[in-house]
Amino acid sequence: MWQAFLTQQHLQLQAGRLTERTPVWGLASFAEGFVSVLGEHGLLQASGADAAKFLHNQLSNDVENLTPTAVRRAAYCTPKGRMSASLVYWRVGDFIHLQLSQSLLAAVQKRLSMFIMRAQAKLTDISASTVCFGLGGSAAATALQNWFPVLPSASDLHVSNDYGTLLRCPDAAGVARYQWWCPLALADAAWSTLQTTLTVTNSADWNLSEISAGIATINALTSEKFVPQMVNFELIGGVNFRKGCYPGQEIVARSQYLGKLKRRTILAEISGVGLAAGDELFKAGAADQPCGAIVNVEALDASRSLALLEMTLADQQEGQIHCGSPAGPLAQMLSLPYEIADITR
Repeated sequence: MWQAFLTQQHLQLQAGRLTERTPVWGLASFAEGFVSVLGEHGLLQASGADAAKFLHNQLSNDVENLTPTAVRRAAYCTPKGRMSASLVYWRVGDFIHLQLSQSLLAAVQKRLSMFIMRAQAKLTDISASTVCFGLGGSAAATALQNWFPVLPSASDLHVSNDYGTLLRCPDAAGVARYQWWCPLALADAAWSTLQTTLTVTNSADWNLSEISAGIATINALTSEKFVPQMVNFELIGGVNFRKGCYPGQEIVARSQYLGKLKRRTILAEISGVGLAAGDELFKAGAADQPCGAIVNVEALDASRSLALLEMTLADQQEGQIHCGSPAGPLAQMLSLPYEIADITR
């Protein structure tokens, strides 16, 4: 992916991740201004007169009424309500762009395309023609105005022009964050300019900021493991309970309206490293039965990790939780930046 750009800029990605830079998450240089390459993300483009209607009937959020500057999240679910993928989507002219884990893109594109049938809609993988930069901090706004004189005014908005699309992401630890989907032909010049004023960071630093913001991302390791509410997806705008049917809608709605939601995702610091999304969680004294799973995780340093953990609310409050195995490192629960609440009541 983007090999000419990476070679020109002397960058190497491992499984889509920039790993050769010194970590800066939580340091002053992260808050002052950072930039990284986010090769773990893929990008689909939906086109055709029926594209919005088709996606509206497939995803957990409203697509037909998507405004030109809005950025939304959605789940693509199985008929049993489990998330096959998490998506971020927006309009660019007559097209709808959908961002998702690169590890799931081909499978999601294939499955969605099976249901297009007579609809005037087409899904195209445009990941190779546009580079995704993750950037933020106090210096990022000034740097970005070289290409986007008017920046998105709030999170979950975007601006698009000949230089690509700039998404304003939710802040993390008080730091403003952006994603820039930059056309490949412009990426060399853009990166050369950005790295003169912003600290180049590892992709892990961006992932840590996503975890800190409580934003779950589904990848190949966690596909079909969670109903949206288990990963707080409706709390970050990923589910519209007033729209029409979509695959899994009945299960998602039943989980919301029939009884109190008992499983949620919590932010946690883990006293260990080497863990992966999808790894099981175990309550102390109950080694024979997993009590949950890791949703997303990144190492903070050589001995600690930051993670989003899915489990029952009771276990979050009462139990000692081991990660990865019954004798694995312990998790210390932290506060999410949003309230766990029932948004339908």
